[in-house]
Amino acid sequence: MMKNLAVAFSIFCIQLSAAQNVYLSKVEKTNDNKDRFLYKKAETVTGAEYLGEIEVQGFSRDDAAVFSLIYKKAKEIGANTFSFKPFENIDGTSQPLNPANYRMALYYTPKEKLAVQKGMLYVFASSDKDQKISINKKDYILTPRSYLTLDIVPGEVYTISTKKLLGSTIKVQPKNNDENLYFQVSSLKVKSDTSGTGGLNLKSGDIIGLEKSYAEFLSLLYTLNK
Repeated sequence: MMKNLAVAFSIFCIQLSAAQNVYLSKVEKTNDNKDRFLYKKAETVTGAEYLGEIEVQGFSRDDAAVFSLIYKKAKEIGANTFSFKPFENIDGTSQPLNPANYRMALYYTPKEKLAVQKGMLYVFASSDKDQKISINKKDYILTPRSYLTLDIVPGEVYTISTKKLLGSTIKVQPKNNDENLYFQVSSLKVKSDTSGTGGLNLKSGDIIGLEKSYAEFLSLLYTLNK
């Protein structure tokens, strides 16, 4: 009995230590806008109104769940843009982003002040395994929590493949370069069969289209492949 309690307590401690807390660490003011997006603020943007800060404590592989928490907190004070706010070292230099503990400054930026985008294709890796992909027959290796970008040529067809036996292939043809395209690829997944036959369902090499707000959050957390 005591052994079971010890095991249960250990599991609880592991879960507790791995838990991620997202909270508003500072609120300067609020804005009553109804914007549904939460974009990354470009450094060159002027006219953004500073509203407050969010702090994230603890590492999680579920980036979508973390972003959902951040989004809800940001909307509590009417933020529609964010930027990374590094912690400082004792000598005043900035610390790099630590995915287990970081800060984000929150702003309200009028829509007319948002930076005009140059069309880019973003492809994000999964958070756990290396992923081999092909874009227009050129191979790339995406390491965990990384992404690559390519300039969009209007009218050109982009074929993205995960190069696996059961993998996915998609084709996109941007009409212009006014917007970015965002995708995420996942590594091999094995899940239990629910058909009653006792087999396995293999789901390999998914390619998922991402909403811009979430993709721009990932571009903050993930490393750009040079």
